[in-house]
Amino acid sequence: MRWLSGGHLQTLFSTLFRPTPQLKRQRERMTLRDGDFIDLDWYGPQVGQPQNDGVRCAILLHGLTGSSSSLYILGQQQALAAQGWQSVAVNWRGCSGEPNHRARGYHSGVSDDLADIIQQLIARYPEKPFAAIGYSLGGNVLLKYLGETGGACPLHAAVAVSVPFRLDHCADRINQGFSKIYQARFLRDLHHYVATKRHAFRRQGREEELARLTSLEALESMKTFWDFDDRVTAPLHGYGSAEEYYRRCSSAFFVEAIQTPTLIVHAADDPFIYPHTVPKTDMLPSCVSLALFPKGGHVGFIEGTPWRPRYYLEHRLPEWLAAQVPLPTVADSAQALAS
Repeated sequence: MRWLSGGHLQTLFSTLFRPTPQLKRQRERMTLRDGDFIDLDWYGPQVGQPQNDGVRCAILLHGLTGSSSSLYILGQQQALAAQGWQSVAVNWRGCSGEPNHRARGYHSGVSDDLADIIQQLIARYPEKPFAAIGYSLGGNVLLKYLGETGGACPLHAAVAVSVPFRLDHCADRINQGFSKIYQARFLRDLHHYVATKRHAFRRQGREEELARLTSLEALESMKTFWDFDDRVTAPLHGYGSAEEYYRRCSSAFFVEAIQTPTLIVHAADDPFIYPHTVPKTDMLPSCVSLALFPKGGHVGFIEGTPWRPRYYLEHRLPEWLAAQVPLPTVADSAQALAS
């Protein structure tokens, strides 16, 4: 789009100018294996009804410092519902407006939490076809999960958008030029995330978890992602350093093992990610398609005009998912009701 010709404009347009879609969603609190919780926000046809087991459902995974209320999540839920899909938007630990109960939070490699969520949803709705869409950090988590599960993955299809395939590369790229503005904003939000949990733990008497947070170095001294991940993310989540965390959690090292139909959507002008970080087509298995655009920014991909912008992801992703996850047949529906 000529009127949004640069990656920064594509990245920032929705945040600055898009009205917030108003959706009446149903919130659910899910207890994870370690006793902590995450909040899910459901939307779409037959949500909350007992006969909804056969309705197709997309699990949506937000990015760093986002939530289920991020504009790209709300817009995608609205678009999916218009095509007959249910969707459930995941809030990573502590991202739903209430601090989670553990010192650990979320990061770009929390595929264990995603596995827990998917396992619980499939156990509850065994006949429901599930797909997943991950954005940025959520896309990295999703690709990592797909690679780890391989042929045993229960998802019917997956989409990953604007993925930081190599976390070390991304930490370097976002510390350059105008992208430092994004880095400063992310770090400010992350500092607030940790500080809010400290305050909540102190008020709730969670002394052991509070001690883990207060043992961290002063957040104000952390100016880059390397700093934050080395002194906060790594020690809270069992990694020896930022370098180890990046090596063990970068989705680039997992994509070759994916066996689920997967679409990766990326833009060459993404201001967070070097172009050379994106996996080459010959590195991807046959079930993985790469849609690489010259323009689109980071989770942008905006078309149309300034007066009538069109959000490419919101018409392309439901279309692609529908081709991978066809509607249940009459026989399938009858069998589901009989069981």
